[in-house]
Amino acid sequence: MAMGGAFPFQWPAEPGLDVSLPPLPTVVPDAAGVAYYADAAADMHAAMPAVLPDFAAALAAMRREEEEAAGIRLVHLLMSCAGAVEAGDHAGASAHLADAHAALAAVSPGSGIGRVAVHFTAALSRRLFPPTPSPPPPQPAAADADADHAFLYHHFYEAGPYLKFAHFTANQAILEAVQGCKHVHIIDFNLMQGLQWPALIQALALRPGGPPFLRLTGIGPPSPPGRDDLRDVGVRLADLARSVRVHFSFRGVAANRLDEIRPWMLQVSQGEAVAVNSVLQLHRLVADPSTAADDARAPIDAVLDCVSSMRPRVFTVVEQEADHNKPGFLDRFTEALFYYSAVFDSLDAASGGAGDAAAEAYLEREICDIVCGEGAERRERHEPLRRWRDRLGRAGLAGVPLGANALRQARMLVGLFSGEGHCVEEADGCLTLGWHGRPLFSASAWRAEENNHSDSNADGSSGSEESNISCSS
Repeated sequence: MAMGGAFPFQWPAEPGLDVSLPPLPTVVPDAAGVAYYADAAADMHAAMPAVLPDFAAALAAMRREEEEAAGIRLVHLLMSCAGAVEAGDHAGASAHLADAHAALAAVSPGSGIGRVAVHFTAALSRRLFPPTPSPPPPQPAAADADADHAFLYHHFYEAGPYLKFAHFTANQAILEAVQGCKHVHIIDFNLMQGLQWPALIQALALRPGGPPFLRLTGIGPPSPPGRDDLRDVGVRLADLARSVRVHFSFRGVAANRLDEIRPWMLQVSQGEAVAVNSVLQLHRLVADPSTAADDARAPIDAVLDCVSSMRPRVFTVVEQEADHNKPGFLDRFTEALFYYSAVFDSLDAASGGAGDAAAEAYLEREICDIVCGEGAERRERHEPLRRWRDRLGRAGLAGVPLGANALRQARMLVGLFSGEGHCVEEADGCLTLGWHGRPLFSASAWRAEENNHSDSNADGSSGSEESNISCSS
């Protein structure tokens, strides 16, 4: 603004000359001017609440970008470490592992990648630097280890929709397969606490025409001395069956491995509608592709032959929808890293962000086994549904489509027990439970071909432990 016809400031002509700005003229605004400035100040204060949230959102977005970049770097470090392990480069793997430990500090432990990276970093550490205490600590008894596994299994069941989806879908297939049958015999490959069967018993109690006579054979590990865990589960189920007026008989068969079971041990009777149930069990019987000979029979072959020989009306199978049985360690590690990242994300969403340490410990054991175990030592050999289709077909089992009713009800169930992001999809007659479009678990149903009949009721005595319970209304 011009004042007196000239700009009031000029650069000094000579260095060192003291030049100061003249005082600004005093302006006394009139009433209208006061109102103008007052209105401007009010407008500025009104706009500030909108500016601050925008700044906070920008800051949060910047932090998310930084954490995503740190997470991507951490993933690359873990994969580089796994690649060095596969190449036998112990020094290189150790260096990448040290960098991964340092990178963990930049990733939030509450994020999906942060939580899963902790477990994969620990598993790599265990593989590269296995503990060698002297003397070695006493190993827990097998029965105690089984009890610990059952505890973690129960927490995993409660924490998310995965096992609920498995049990519900299998039960629905069994109900449809034995409709109208008066004698039903269910053989459960992994009884655990029997969490799957109360819902089925209650559904059979409400069946039009009355419930059938229900036999349940539960297979599980041997109990410690002085206990009979299988029988305890059978007693609880028998009490429930009696309360809803279902004729019920329970028999427990203790075995360390499923491939130890023979058809005659299960005492299938003529005239029974047989249903065989396997939830997250068959993958442990698959051979390691890097060590199995072409002409060798894997344990899974003996178990599927056993199932086929009983000619079940339905064989329900639930497995992880993953490929953790690849011969190359890096491929197996990479697949497991991304698979369990999705599982941890979905578990976090299902719990509302609260998390469940015991449920995560259940998954941590699987991760450690996949990363640290090689050859016969590794139990978790998850394979995708397409491979199970081929294997079950070769065993003489034909697929039974899970219909639209099962799909609709499974979606309703998952919606009740989890937040957004979980999805149930149909794939060639099978159902998959996924997280944001990535399948995590698959459920399928099968039955024996008509020409696969063999006498499964031959007399014999079992070397396994047995528990028998029966009740009637």
